[in-house]
Amino acid sequence: MAMFGYMTDTETVEPTDTIEVESEGEDLESLLFHFLDDWLFKFSADVFFIPREVKVVHLDRMGFKIRSIGWGEEFSLNKHPQGTEVKAITYSAMQIRDDDEKSEILVIIDI
Repeated sequence: MAMFGYMTDTETVEPTDTIEVESEGEDLESLLFHFLDDWLFKFSADVFFIPREVKVVHLDRMGFKIRSIGWGEEFSLNKHPQGTEVKAITYSAMQIRDDDEKSEILVIIDI
């Protein structure tokens, strides 16, 4: 959701539509990359979908697959303030840290 927060004020998005995104990778970093890239595609090239909320409904850490659902609507300049354009997801400095209590993720996006 942080990525979409750069693009617009997500508080202006109404959860009128639902989109499901399934992503796969070869390891956790590539899974994270594809997950974010697949959502970016839904916004910028596919249906111009901007979510208000995204929920991961299934995460397979061994098979490197993720299924998520987003609630939102089609992006409209008349309704949603235009923020910064996100051009791409990068592997640059990507970090995933897991311990028993929490996970921390660092991703740099190309704007």
